[in-house]
Amino acid sequence: MGVEGRDRQRELAAGAQVLSGQLGKTIQRLRKAYNLSLSELAEQSGVAKSIISQIERNETNPTLATIWRLSQALDVSIERVLATGDEEPFIEKSSRADTPILVSEDGKVKLAIIGWIKTVEWLQWYDVSAEPGGVLDSDAHQRGSVECLSVLDGEFEVEVGGVTQRAKAGETLRYRCDRPHTVRCVGDKPGRATMVCILKAAVMD
Repeated sequence: MGVEGRDRQRELAAGAQVLSGQLGKTIQRLRKAYNLSLSELAEQSGVAKSIISQIERNETNPTLATIWRLSQALDVSIERVLATGDEEPFIEKSSRADTPILVSEDGKVKLAIIGWIKTVEWLQWYDVSAEPGGVLDSDAHQRGSVECLSVLDGEFEVEVGGVTQRAKAGETLRYRCDRPHTVRCVGDKPGRATMVCILKAAVMD
């Protein structure tokens, strides 16, 4: 009984370690998907910056209350945050309520993060919906990054480094996003597009 009890304790400890490690990776990926610093996530969640850092480095086992605060700040369900990668099915389904949404400063452009959270450090993709006149200003991504905007409805305009180009439904704009860039919904109709951002695509001259 004693040996079995110790084995069970080791099994539970190992399971907790796996869950904690996956949690830290998920929190970090979600934070980076929102382009949030540790300080910004701490401010939005009410969880200390040092605690978030320890969670991401798998140096602490957070309480359920802490996980809940982080999931609320990152706009995903607590079930999604706690999901373990090894047990995920080959076919994964995300609900609308479980899809994080980014909003432009003018409130007229919304980006639903539909890409796989595990690829966010090198590949991100979004479902873009915009009201007429909506503007999305973005800072430069890391050197070599390329963005692709495929227009589904309406018309969009992209401006990068003083160069401007427009695209209608069925057309795609590809451009360097390792410098400040702006996406606008032009015309008098709402726009819809898919945006894919490839980070570290290449070191471009």
